[in-house]
Amino acid sequence: NRRKKKDDNILEIPSIPNPFPELCCSPFASVLSASLLPKATSRKKQVIKVYSEDDTSRALEVPSDITARDVCQLLILKNHYIDDHSWTLFEQLTHTGLGRAVEDHELVMEIQSNWVMEEENKLYFRKNYAKYEFFKNPLSFFPDHMISFPSETNAAVNHSGILQMFLSSSTYPEIHGYLHAKEQGKKSWKKLYFLLRRSGLYFSTKGTSKEPRHLQFFCEFSNSDMYMSLTGKKISGAPTNYGFCFKPNKSGGTRDLKQLCADDEQSRTCWMTAIRLLKYGMQLYQNYMQPYQGRSGCSPLNVTPMRSISENSLVAMDFSGHRSRIIENPTEALSVAVEEGLAWRRRGCLRLNSHGSPIAMSNMGMSIHRSQSWFHHKISREEAQRLILQHGLVDGVFLVRDSQSNPKTFVLSLSHGLKIKHFQIVPLEDDGKLFYTLDDGHTRFTDLIQLVEFYQLNKGVLPCKLKHYCARIAL
Repeated sequence: NRRKKKDDNILEIPSIPNPFPELCCSPFASVLSASLLPKATSRKKQVIKVYSEDDTSRALEVPSDITARDVCQLLILKNHYIDDHSWTLFEQLTHTGLGRAVEDHELVMEIQSNWVMEEENKLYFRKNYAKYEFFKNPLSFFPDHMISFPSETNAAVNHSGILQMFLSSSTYPEIHGYLHAKEQGKKSWKKLYFLLRRSGLYFSTKGTSKEPRHLQFFCEFSNSDMYMSLTGKKISGAPTNYGFCFKPNKSGGTRDLKQLCADDEQSRTCWMTAIRLLKYGMQLYQNYMQPYQGRSGCSPLNVTPMRSISENSLVAMDFSGHRSRIIENPTEALSVAVEEGLAWRRRGCLRLNSHGSPIAMSNMGMSIHRSQSWFHHKISREEAQRLILQHGLVDGVFLVRDSQSNPKTFVLSLSHGLKIKHFQIVPLEDDGKLFYTLDDGHTRFTDLIQLVEFYQLNKGVLPCKLKHYCARIAL
């Protein structure tokens, strides 16, 4: 009876109206839509494969919205590499012989979604020292004969002024010059006068005329990506080896490519750098500034770039006294290096004496450089140039290789002034001892390691110091 009375009391209580009727679920149809449901906190993950220079690969399980910079940071941590802000992902289209450095902010999954399954395209993890070099030294990237400024701008534009104009929405410098263009549907190339403006890329139908009635639209960049030709003249039959092209994001094949070719590397670099700035603008500057955020004294366009890791670590030191000191005099640094090398050999000789043989010690001295990351055994001149180009045509990018013309000599391949130069390292024998030299014996080194370390500290007979070495990174 008590239970009955209690139930009667409950039934007598008036019902309270629901203030949120739209949240009630009908047994026949759900009122809740997908937009009202809370978003899932867990992101979808996918597997990508990244290759290194020696064609080893590593599979990574990453979120679907991961950027190229995040992938680089992940690989840096997993492989315990030093982050000097020059690591990049490189997209290589195997079938068409094209490649490009992926921008740091780009989504990796969007890039792969544009690939065709049969083409076996690859993502490479490598260094690119020229990725943001134009922010540090824009004057070398934009020669005077290829750039024009608005009429209201003074003729003399300083370092930061060029960048301000490229990043400004109101003014934009005009890039102009001759390029070879491949005609659509034909194998022939035609040399035309091109102009790059904020609205796109144009060519003149009448010489170098810039009148609007003589300008014809060639390409815009919002729905396409810019690639560099990796095969030179082989696939496209280009007149020079300095080709680049524009590929639509949803391209069906090579027929949709808009192919161009410059006469030299400086011209190609200028065109491609200006187009990058036109397409991405402030996003590129934000990518460049990200490593410097939080550093004191960093103001826009007045950033003092950090010195490279290799340059910071290569300082001649003297530890013979109670306190260490930096050796400023190059002659003293060289003598200390030679003395240290000889002492190292004496210690190595003592270790080898138990096995016995001075001949083995001599052979070790001649082959010790083979374990260095900057040494590339028996690669051709063309392969050396390709490796340096991949690492970026920044002053001081170098590698050492065996000479193909003379088996007993070596070659130092060095980037300077957007050009790749080659210097022969000649062995000299004096009083039964073997030395190496770049300047006909005026400066001698007992092995290639001493030679490289000396020119990392001193310019000597070279056009610039050795700063960044090309290495085949393994994953």
